[in-house]
Amino acid sequence: MKEYKTIEEISGPLVFVEIDEPVGYDEIVEIELPNGEQKRGQVLESNEEFASIQVFEGTDSINRDASVRFLGETMKMPVTEDLLGRVLDGSGRPIDDGPEIVPEEREDIIGAAINPTAREYPEEFIQTGVSAIDGMNTLVRGQKLPIFSASGLPHNDLALQIARQATVPEEIDEEGDDEDGSEFAVVFCAMGITAEESNEFLADFERTGALERSVVFSNLADDPAVERQITPRLALTTAEYLAFEKGYHVLVILTDMTNYCEALREIGAAREEVPGRRGYPGYMYTDLAQLYERAGRIKGREGSVTQIPILTMPGDDDTHPIPDLTGYITEGQIMMDRDLNSQGVQPPVNVLPSLSRLMDDGIGEGLTREDHGDVSDQLYAAYAEGEDLRDLVNIVGREALSEQDNRYLDLADRFETEFVDQGFDNNRDIEETLDIGWDLLSMLPKSSLNRIDEELIEEHYREDVDEPGEESAGDESDGAAESEAEA
Repeated sequence: MKEYKTIEEISGPLVFVEIDEPVGYDEIVEIELPNGEQKRGQVLESNEEFASIQVFEGTDSINRDASVRFLGETMKMPVTEDLLGRVLDGSGRPIDDGPEIVPEEREDIIGAAINPTAREYPEEFIQTGVSAIDGMNTLVRGQKLPIFSASGLPHNDLALQIARQATVPEEIDEEGDDEDGSEFAVVFCAMGITAEESNEFLADFERTGALERSVVFSNLADDPAVERQITPRLALTTAEYLAFEKGYHVLVILTDMTNYCEALREIGAAREEVPGRRGYPGYMYTDLAQLYERAGRIKGREGSVTQIPILTMPGDDDTHPIPDLTGYITEGQIMMDRDLNSQGVQPPVNVLPSLSRLMDDGIGEGLTREDHGDVSDQLYAAYAEGEDLRDLVNIVGREALSEQDNRYLDLADRFETEFVDQGFDNNRDIEETLDIGWDLLSMLPKSSLNRIDEELIEEHYREDVDEPGEESAGDESDGAAESEAEA
């Protein structure tokens, strides 16, 4: 292990060191300051004469008198089942005043790509307890399903709700045990968040008891950008160990991927790389794919890794490079909507532009319920029809519409206030979600339910749902009777 005192340049988070023998890419480096303080780094690039090192703790206080040691190994994450219930910083060090972590193994944080022939197709349902996701855009075990949000929207509240409510219903039923934590684990990775947000996250995990089945990684906004690059890799390495070595079904929540990509851009600028779209590195697609493609299932292994990356779209622009590239790699998206949020809908999920590409394989008889697919399709069509009619109402008014059109308008309103709007503390199982769906669809005549099998209509259709306008008509007659009585 050679030691160098040949620092030539310090640029942002990077240190450039003159060397006399080759060093490996991603090799871990120790930098010792004259006062004895040590910092860790990673080789970003090297040639025969120089090595550029990204320093995890930042380059403050580093000068030419510091010594650099190349350790000859890549960065590894100490993993053990005892990580469940622990809170770590962005570099994987405990920050919860708990005991020292005694690792069972040390895994390379880059991870090994899953051989495509060894992948098992995702087919089992994961219940998040959120109707807009479970009912309309179902999450499947082994899937990567991002949430596209925007600045000021409550994506953090939705992330916490999913983290504490998510379960694998099959496992519970088979074992006759409703303690979700036995087979299901959550790895929660927060990147670039404020100290206030971090405190809120931890308080919610402790208040609800979700921390017992979770591993939390917290990288704060004032932590170095370089650390933000390794935080999701540490989290995914932990998830892979729990899933493929210990048999857990692991849900990984990554928030906020926009902060991660901003860190990529900052480091790319420090390296004086030629920028790509909007200043982001040209390799950002590859970098994101290295994270997202670590989700999945492996043949012969019990566990699975499912990902929910959360990102905020700069300027609410879904064509921005971050959501654009994420959409290419992942299997759908959950879209949060500013208009729904302003109306007080919680969570403000707009189901029309949302999509889960693997939904059809994870629902139906034996997985959720026999009528799930038909109910979802019919609700989608009816809500879309109601949305179109809202634009027409702005021009001609409701009085000019037919009775059937008014039914669709009423259904669209009730869909938002009863189906989507459930609050951040309400945990609905799939049965309740589908029953609410049938309540809404029963506002329409049976002849309009052309996407549902007739046998399912006979079984689930509610005959006693109020006709549109009946309530208001009743109120008017009551009012007239009262007026006559007073006269």
